[in-house]
Amino acid sequence: MKIFTTEGIRRIDEATIESENIKMLDLMERAASAVVYQIISRWHPSKRIVIFAGPGNNGGDALAVARLLAEQGYRSEVYLFNVKGTRLSHCCETNRDRLKNVDRVELIEVIDTFVPPELGPNDLVIDGLFGSGLSKPLKSGYASTVQYINESHAFVVSIDTPSGLFGEWNTGVDRRNIVRANLTLAFQFKRLSFFFSENAEFVGEVVVLDLEMDQRAIANTPTDFYLIEPEDVKRELYPHGNFINKYDNGTVFLVAGSYGMMGAATLAARGATRAGAGLVTVHAPKCGYIPLSSTVPEVLFEADQSEFVTTEIELHHHYSVVALGPGISTTEDTISAVDSFIKRYRRPCILDADALNCIAMRPVLIHSIPKGSVLTPHNSEFDRLFGEHNSDEERLKKAIDVSRLYEITIVLKGKYTKTVRPDGKVYINSTGNPGLATAGSGDVLTGVIAAFIAQGYATDWSVALGVYVHGLAGDIAVKEQGTHGLIAPDVANAVGKAIHSIIGNEANE
Repeated sequence: MKIFTTEGIRRIDEATIESENIKMLDLMERAASAVVYQIISRWHPSKRIVIFAGPGNNGGDALAVARLLAEQGYRSEVYLFNVKGTRLSHCCETNRDRLKNVDRVELIEVIDTFVPPELGPNDLVIDGLFGSGLSKPLKSGYASTVQYINESHAFVVSIDTPSGLFGEWNTGVDRRNIVRANLTLAFQFKRLSFFFSENAEFVGEVVVLDLEMDQRAIANTPTDFYLIEPEDVKRELYPHGNFINKYDNGTVFLVAGSYGMMGAATLAARGATRAGAGLVTVHAPKCGYIPLSSTVPEVLFEADQSEFVTTEIELHHHYSVVALGPGISTTEDTISAVDSFIKRYRRPCILDADALNCIAMRPVLIHSIPKGSVLTPHNSEFDRLFGEHNSDEERLKKAIDVSRLYEITIVLKGKYTKTVRPDGKVYINSTGNPGLATAGSGDVLTGVIAAFIAQGYATDWSVALGVYVHGLAGDIAVKEQGTHGLIAPDVANAVGKAIHSIIGNEANE
């Protein structure tokens, strides 16, 4: 699914109006009807409803909602901000005039002084102050109104977007001046800003309302942001053929583990085998032989010359993909081994966990990372590599820049894991749950991504598919273990089930 910018959504609105030969007021009526359906399906007519409407089209939506609610027997108090120095949009003005003399609606136009209504936790507030078309941060009276709403503890429903929150980037916005919605009713599309953790407190639950926008315009409007959904993955994944052998499914060379951290190697290897890699070889210190052979006997073990850490990385065979990092430590010998390998290996590889930390300790190595490689950092690892950042938004912006600069793919792990490609495209994952926030989960992901690359999927899709399948495995495992009880081995063991749930029927045809 495409995730559009505010400008892109405006174009789609205009195209819909043109193709259907309707007016903006008609589209607004359609949107208001969808909002009203959500409200009447959740609350009884006895609920006290207070509506805040701004002077633009978001305010027009809110006024239309008040009128349609009245037709369904709901009462509402409506505060329309028509202050001096501003001008109501045509649609807002028309809906105001339609609302006059409507029973069950008390309309108060705020022109000079705003006397706020008393609000409490039993009240329902509908926020229609400003939508995604907001052009600058809220200040003065509007900021005070937002803060008043937030302090009221009323249940807040925001129309389209919470007022004060921009659709894309919000760096520099005073977060006190953003409505904290309990429910956001988004028109047709989620906004990019909804996928950043720092904005979760503002958007609350998100319900996307289908307004039947013009499908040709949706298809033809460009964007760099995409939400990976089941149909996307089903279209790309394919079953194994009947006459394949293990080498057809690819070979993975995994540099992982150290004394006390062999679990990371085990989990990465299990993720790769469960995701379908034909043959996995783990390079680890000698101390890893017994842990690997006893827990993942299906993989090959290649011993480092050292007993406890990796000190040299040499490829003695051709492998479909090489992955470095889970649990390898950051000793000086290991850093030197990573340094030497990266400088001489010219094919794309996967760099995770301690491989990234080793690079961060020798920052010049960033320039030697082979083009086409995949980096899979969590927030702290990303910041060690590319400087401190204060938000998911800032990290995504930086990832887009460095991905293009170094021609690498970056996986920003977390809720809504984001895969950033060198061409500027960003794929946002839709699977996963809080239970995945557990030690070793990222190691499993490294193995899963490696397996997809080994099986011949294009690198960009290998990463997006791996992230999706990993999250889906977590969703399958959490049904049995719960979010508190979910551990990384549960996720690894559910990877095969996740893939089967996507392509199982095709594989049996």
